[in-house]
Formats: sequence, structure tokens, C-alpha cells
Amino acid sequence: MSFKEVTFKGKYIVNFDIELKTGLHIGTAGNTLDIGGVDNPVIKDAFGRPYIPGSSLKGKLRSLMEFYHDKINVNNLVYSVKKEQRRDSIVMHMCGEEDCPVCNLFGRNHGEHDVIVNDEGNSRKVDFSEVVMPTRLIVRDALLDEKSITDEMKENMDLEFTEVKFENNLDRITSAANPRQTERVPAGARFNASMVVTVYDEDGNKYVKELITALKLLQDDYLGGQGSRGYGQVAIKNIKISFRDIEYYKGQSKEEKLVANADSLDKINL
Repeated sequence: MSFKEVTFKGKYIVNFDIELKTGLHIGTAGNTLDIGGVDNPVIKDAFGRPYIPGSSLKGKLRSLMEFYHDKINVNNLVYSVKKEQRRDSIVMHMCGEEDCPVCNLFGRNHGEHDVIVNDEGNSRKVDFSEVVMPTRLIVRDALLDEKSITDEMKENMDLEFTEVKFENNLDRITSAANPRQTERVPAGARFNASMVVTVYDEDGNKYVKELITALKLLQDDYLGGQGSRGYGQVAIKNIKISFRDIEYYKGQSKEEKLVANADSLDKINL
């Protein structure tokens, strides 16, 4: 087994606000239904405030970039969860290309994986150990800006930080209704997001540009669940980007501020 030499050059620090244009629902599997409670609650922190898990945000961005870079095809997909029934399995992109923008930004898992080799879902074992690099992208949990939930909004909300949306699923034959309550963070709320892109070797700003592209795609897609029904439209605002080279961490240089406070991703030129 051979290993590629990896040289640390620095880190891009990317901070921005995620502003909700429509209600956001990111669910939790750990809650039980209390009498009088909401059927479908959102995930909350220990203080009862909704937040956007870094894992949810990173997974969505990775999925968008897999499609953007045309990586959803045979020999480029692996089973991340393999079930006896293929429809219950979960697949994702992973490949052995040294210059793959998706794998190099979002990371590869070490060891052997089941790579899909045909349209029937058959797979073969592939060991990715020789192309594993440290993951460049770190995605923090995005925390709610409580000031974005105004007093006027609270007057029309059901809970302290969230609203409850009532929905009906109708039987097409009998017209029987199956009502359900879904908890959402309301439109207008903001979350403070922070990400870090590590630079190795001669990457330059290549991968932070890939991240900006992913965020642009997110704005024209959705975050969380039920996006095809209008949930989860977001806007990226108040973007700040700085670079800290290796000398910064040695106390021998200062942080380089690249973007001070851009109100749109389209205004960023790195």
C-alpha cells in the first residue's frame, strides 16, 4: 500500500446566515408522541431551540454536488446501507479518482465498500485505502438566531420557536382523511452557519469555490424534508470568508479577510 504525502497549507473559514424563505422541517427519530403533542416534531438542542445539524447540511450539499459533477452512475456508487431489498438500501457516490471534487471536499470512507457495477444493483468489493485523504470540509451545526423570531411572528405561532402546519392525506377512493401535524421553523427565521475548508498541498482556493457552488445549488433546491411541497427554501446571506495560513497558527501572520459581508453568493469573487 502506498500513501500520498499530505502537506497542510491553511484553512478557509466560511461564516454565513441561512435565512428561511419557507417553513423548515428537519425531523428527529428520538421523540415519542405525547398526548396533545405534535405528530412530526423538528430536531431541537438541549435548550429546546431548533437547529440545523451539520450532518444534515453536509449530506444535502454532497448530494447536490454528486449530481452537479455527474457522479450518479454505475461504478461511481457504493452502498452506504445495504439491505436485502434494494429499494431499502442507500447509495452514495464514492470513487478512486485522485482529483474527484466531491470525494476530495466531502471525504471518502476508508476500507472496502460495495461498488455497484450494473443496473441490477450487483456489486463488487473495492478497497479505497490508497486514495483516502483527510476530509477537507467541516460543517458545524447551524444554530438559531433567536432575534430572528420576532414578537410579531410569535403572535401567530403555536410554540416558542416553531409553528404547526396541519396537513391531510386523502384516500383517492374513499376520500377518507388522515390528518397530521408537522412542526416547522417559520419563514423569516435565521440560522448562523459556520464551515471550514482545509487546504492541502497546492489546492489553493479550488475547494472553497466548490463549496460556494454547492451553496448556490442549495438555494435553488431545498433543505430538510418535504421540499417538493414547498418546505425548506433558503437564502444564503451575510457571507464572510477569511483564510488562515499555517503561519497564522504559529502566531506569525494574521488572518486574511477575503469577503467582509456579502449579501449574496453571486457577489463573491475568489
